[in-house]
Amino acid sequence: MEEERKELGKKLQNILDTINLNVKRAQLSQLEQKTYDSSFWQDNKHATEVLKKITALKKEIEEVELMQILFEEDLQEAKKLIKKYEILLFLSGPHDSGDAIFAIHAGQGGTEAMDWTQMLLRMYTRYFEKKGWQHEEIDRVGGDEAGIKSVVLNVYGPYAYGYLRSEAGVHRLVRQSPFNADKLRQTSFCLVEVLPMIQEKDVEIKNEELDWQFYRSGGHGGQNVNKVATAVRLTHKPTGIVVSCQTEREQRQNRENALKILRAKLWQIQESEREKTMESFKKNKMASWGLQIRSYVLHPYKLVKDLRTNYEETRAEKVLDGEIEGFIEAYLRQPK
Repeated sequence: MEEERKELGKKLQNILDTINLNVKRAQLSQLEQKTYDSSFWQDNKHATEVLKKITALKKEIEEVELMQILFEEDLQEAKKLIKKYEILLFLSGPHDSGDAIFAIHAGQGGTEAMDWTQMLLRMYTRYFEKKGWQHEEIDRVGGDEAGIKSVVLNVYGPYAYGYLRSEAGVHRLVRQSPFNADKLRQTSFCLVEVLPMIQEKDVEIKNEELDWQFYRSGGHGGQNVNKVATAVRLTHKPTGIVVSCQTEREQRQNRENALKILRAKLWQIQESEREKTMESFKKNKMASWGLQIRSYVLHPYKLVKDLRTNYEETRAEKVLDGEIEGFIEAYLRQPK
């Protein structure tokens, strides 16, 4: 028992060092101070985001304080909470604690791949719900016959980027095709891309470097988006990066989302240059098609296997219903 207490004590201290309650309390105080400003509620969307962050910070602070109490009073309960927070030890990157830009693109496989994109979108949004994260769709290109060609989302939640960055790469599906009478075995591919939301102060974008185009959207905004040119296509002249956003009702919101994505992609270029890995960077891509990370086999047997960690799960339906925490934790815990 004494050895177990000693080991848990080390883990608890590592968690406390990583989370830094004093910093968290200061962040909470700053956010709460914003709510006292008379203009705070004028931007309802921003106010909602701030309130969500306040709620998440309060919960994190309360749970870590409870962890300290339980360590002294109930070691077994403390062990459960420490296990939950221990994963944060692996999320120490400068952007790991923040929000994420998350995209899925259909690859080889035609309609099959577009259907696979839609299946992955459902899997991930279910996972977001289980984590208590909020998400908003900012761009979608529908499939020609079924499914989705590509979709981009903003994901808001504690450590959203830290967790989701492990999902970037190619996801492969093997199944009997539901799109032909013979139900032949079909292999499809999708690319998942993940970037952190970068603050304006961290990446400078000059207005003269931007080329904006506006057009009528075919998205979810109702009649308004079809009558007014609310959709935007943004080209960054120096790099040739092109970003489109169309799902918001107002052009201003789509412009803001386009700038968020561009800022994140420019940040990635800067990071790649620092790491001298520009040769592996593909323009307009947040992840490479060359990296296949996970295989989902639904026929002739059922198995989901991560090719980086060898973590696997035979309950494929559970995985596709958002039960992917085991895959993410296995990736984060492996030696880098």
